[in-house]
Amino acid sequence: MKRVFLIVLDSFGIGEMEDAEQFGDKGTNTIGSVSASTYFDVPNLKKLGLFNIEGVRCDKKEPVEAPLATVARMKELSAGKDTTIGHWEIAGLVSNDPLPVYPDGFPQEVLDEFTALTGRGVLCNKPYSGTEVIKDYGDEHVETGKLIVYTSADSVFQIAAHEDVVPLETLYEYCEKAREMLKGKHGVGRVIARPFVGTSGNYTRTSHRHDYSLLPPKTTMLDQIKAAGRDVIAVGKIKDIFAGKGITEFTYTQGNEEGIEKTLEYFDKDFDGLCFINLVDYDMLYGHRRDIDGYAKALTYFDEKLPEIMGKMREDDILMITADHGCDPGYTKTTDHTREYTPFLMYGKKMKPENLGTRDGFADIAATVLDYLNIEQKVSGKSMLSKEMK
Repeated sequence: MKRVFLIVLDSFGIGEMEDAEQFGDKGTNTIGSVSASTYFDVPNLKKLGLFNIEGVRCDKKEPVEAPLATVARMKELSAGKDTTIGHWEIAGLVSNDPLPVYPDGFPQEVLDEFTALTGRGVLCNKPYSGTEVIKDYGDEHVETGKLIVYTSADSVFQIAAHEDVVPLETLYEYCEKAREMLKGKHGVGRVIARPFVGTSGNYTRTSHRHDYSLLPPKTTMLDQIKAAGRDVIAVGKIKDIFAGKGITEFTYTQGNEEGIEKTLEYFDKDFDGLCFINLVDYDMLYGHRRDIDGYAKALTYFDEKLPEIMGKMREDDILMITADHGCDPGYTKTTDHTREYTPFLMYGKKMKPENLGTRDGFADIAATVLDYLNIEQKVSGKSMLSKEMK
């Protein structure tokens, strides 16, 4: 019985990619910004080899002489910097064409069709911060019942609604209708329900967010593992990112702490295959809100839990830690994702650590997982598994 635990620290980038300027992200470095915080303390990630990764630049970079993990810097090949494309590439699907984005808002024909489907008008229709949009449009939404529709630099169609004005189940129905509508040239990566509560001047988003992703257009490692009769366990928003495709079991979480606890529970269970975990708070709560200290505290908390995670590992378990893009909280030009390299740490009790330099594509992770599970690879990527682990 082989188990792989793949943890995505959502948005934990480690420095600008060579094409970052094309994405408006020149000079970005998530780890560099976060490490400047006095709350940044990651001795266990350091022992694994985080600061041994090629090209890592930060104030507290202290490589260790003998890292515990195999490490690499991951280069994204896909034409994007969003959650959907990043996770798809981790799973072996490289997206050569970018998903559509709407820097000037959605075209009127899209809004007209959405209004016809829901019976409600639309407010905003601009790229917007999720916390600012409910502050600026919340009162009008409550008064009129119109839906707050907005986007970002990512390929997203976001719908914000007060839970007392639009019940959750109704909001989810509207998102399902939007997901069915937004295909072809308007096939955004995600439709996102963004419910909020509170009163004028004090609106706050709730944990009832729900993502409706575009169905992956090609086979991923999840499909292959499931087809081989093995387990694919999704923790956090993984199920939504892949629209349920290739998943055999899933559990949603309300933040990093619950995500880590659910992961620890799966370490105590018998399964054969992959447990794929997304810890979203780094991105959602701290990266987009440009909260350097909050980001640092969240990473420090994860680091504090690492000994417990590693202590539960069985002899044949493999732990992988990576990210899907950057979201530099110290970057002032935008509040969106940033085009960065991502870290890769792979630890197993039987594994001989190596430094693999920079890898050409996140899909090498998928190839490595399939190689370890002895499943013939039908996705992109090259395995990073050493001969003694096969």
